[in-house]
Amino acid sequence: MFLIKKVLFSLILLNALFSHSQKKIDTTNCYQYAGRYELLKYDKLMLIGSASSVSFNFKGNQCAIKLKSVDSYDHHNYVALELDGQYIGRLKVEQGSSKSYPITVTTAAKTHNLTVYKATEAANGSVLFEGTTANLTSINHSKKKKIEFIGNSITCGMGNDTKEIPCGTGEWYDQHNAYWAYGPILSRALNADYVLSSVSGIGMYRNWNDENEKEAIMPEVYENLYLNRDTTKPYDFKFQPDLVSICLGTNDLSDGDGVKPRLPFNEEKYISNYVAFIKTVYQHAPKTKIVLLTSPMVSGERNITLVKCLKKVIQAFENDTLHQPISLFEYQPMIPKGCGYHPDIEDHKVMAAQLEATFKTLLNEK
Repeated sequence: MFLIKKVLFSLILLNALFSHSQKKIDTTNCYQYAGRYELLKYDKLMLIGSASSVSFNFKGNQCAIKLKSVDSYDHHNYVALELDGQYIGRLKVEQGSSKSYPITVTTAAKTHNLTVYKATEAANGSVLFEGTTANLTSINHSKKKKIEFIGNSITCGMGNDTKEIPCGTGEWYDQHNAYWAYGPILSRALNADYVLSSVSGIGMYRNWNDENEKEAIMPEVYENLYLNRDTTKPYDFKFQPDLVSICLGTNDLSDGDGVKPRLPFNEEKYISNYVAFIKTVYQHAPKTKIVLLTSPMVSGERNITLVKCLKKVIQAFENDTLHQPISLFEYQPMIPKGCGYHPDIEDHKVMAAQLEATFKTLLNEK
């Protein structure tokens, strides 16, 4: 009799452990992913592009996330955290073994929401998310308008966050914070979903300090998931934007570092590459609207040249009956206060505020 009871107890215990294990493994509908990311096995996730993110709901106040920086060489990345709709800061994520990062929960709500955003960009490698210790609950995704922001360092949020690490110190990406770039700020104001397809220093036909000799330009990396020349991992374009915003031209028009030889700006090449790039965008998102942005970092004669070129790009599509008309938005003059003559967080807020009315109209939002 004792033996039978012991066997029954063991079976009950094994069943309980199995059930617990199943609940722990089955996380269907528990995570939401956004931006340029690569979903791996067992809910592991590579956060690739600027502001790519993973979001989940959990019960109680116990939560830790497991992260590590992944690249071909040893360096760190950053993630930005939003808890229950409130920004709670950045985390420095090291390479090597994955580390557990505890999340401090201060409110008494029974259920919380945490979103982990990649603050750095695709060029900095990836951040591997390996799960959470939190007691997960289901998460529902409400239908929202969708925006894609294509651009360079400004769109990445480079040099905007100087609160912890002053300009001129640390690594070149230590002041990156894509959470506070104009695109994410604007999207939150419009309650829209978004993806950033942006690379620092990149241009439409040449880059900041390269004549498209050694470095890839945006038309060469846009269709690749990792925003580099790796064509073995194409971007799936499942995110179908209602609006595509393109802000490229700052680097095409720049003088580079002033040391390396730089050819004069080639208007014809810039325009022809831009027209061809828009056609690529239409191939993947035929129903989208497109708006072209000037640059807050370009002024004077260069801005006049930029506006003239963008108007010619739009003119190239004036007889296009398959797609919606292309819009042009011109930023008001700005003296950026971030690192390396980039906008800081407050500048990005100003940029987002300037765009808000135009984007509302383009999204048919009152």
